[in-house]
Amino acid sequence: MRVTIERSELLTSLNHVQSVVERRNTIPILSNVLFQAEAQSVRLTATDLDVEVIETAAAEVSQEGATTAPAHMLYDIVRKLPDGSQLEIEQGPDEHRLTVRCGRSQFTLQALPSEEFPDLSAGEFEQHFKLDAGQLKRLIEKTRFAISTEETRYYLNGIYLHEVSVDGTSYLRAVATDGHRLAQVQYPLPDGAAGMPGIIVPRKTVLELHKIVEQDDGEVSVDLSPTKVRFSIGSVVLTSKLIDGTFPDYERVIPKDNEKTMTVDARTFAHAVDRVSTVSSEKGRAVKLNLEKEKLTLSVNNPDSGSAVEELAVDYDADALDIGFNARYLLDITGQLGSDSALFLLSDAGSPTIVRDTDDETALYVLMPMRV
Repeated sequence: MRVTIERSELLTSLNHVQSVVERRNTIPILSNVLFQAEAQSVRLTATDLDVEVIETAAAEVSQEGATTAPAHMLYDIVRKLPDGSQLEIEQGPDEHRLTVRCGRSQFTLQALPSEEFPDLSAGEFEQHFKLDAGQLKRLIEKTRFAISTEETRYYLNGIYLHEVSVDGTSYLRAVATDGHRLAQVQYPLPDGAAGMPGIIVPRKTVLELHKIVEQDDGEVSVDLSPTKVRFSIGSVVLTSKLIDGTFPDYERVIPKDNEKTMTVDARTFAHAVDRVSTVSSEKGRAVKLNLEKEKLTLSVNNPDSGSAVEELAVDYDADALDIGFNARYLLDITGQLGSDSALFLLSDAGSPTIVRDTDDETALYVLMPMRV
């Protein structure tokens, strides 16, 4: 195999694929990236057996072939080479060696046979549809902060994508929850997605997918099978296993009769929460909200370090209410709001609270209270 490729082309592709490779692997081939040189392109593939990323880059192929090389080491080498330079990648008679040349620099890396590399994308995908990359990015950004990291509740370790019908209109809805807060956002159901099964896309896949859609504003092709999902965006193809579990009936925890409403400037509220939580304990981070007519008082009382109080003007006309929340969770949710105002729908000190964006009916957040 002999290939000449521009450094930025290779670096961009390696950046996408190498991030799925774990730093420590008990299976040597999983530390490598698969190189496949054919026609006038190089296809790079990396996997951890749960997620696979493939990217195709333009190259001058003098001799077709395939091999594998250490992913992180190759990425570091290419990253440190001069911008605008041309790289020559060659595998000679010794299939256990791969040579990378750039100007006066030469690197010889250990290679493993391409035949050992696993193929995660094999198999049939029964359902296909397309959606806008910007909308997929929005579905991810509005919900990923609420993904659970508790491994025992593995079915919460991802974003639940599924079809719903609201007032006769079908939507593609994304939901994530960790039991303390819930994020829900939806988008009109794309053509071809009708009848899709509900799928749980793992956290790692969500993070890798976000990196890709962040740099692309085109169209995303989505292919589904009972156990896998494949996203194709430009020259990148990401295939992932799905979480094999049942997402809980999240609609049961979304309150339907929270009649106390508070409207507050979202940025002013977030800054105030951030300020008063400075004195809170790292473990609890509880902030007390005292609501009276047209006034909100935020307070924190930490016996070990002190206390803090701040008052805000709000639009509130219901009975007085004291309720506590985790400051970090409040900041996470208000950070997702795109408009100037946040709408809180409350019931009592022990019941979940709904937070909405006053200018966005498609997103909804639920927050469980804390004792303060």
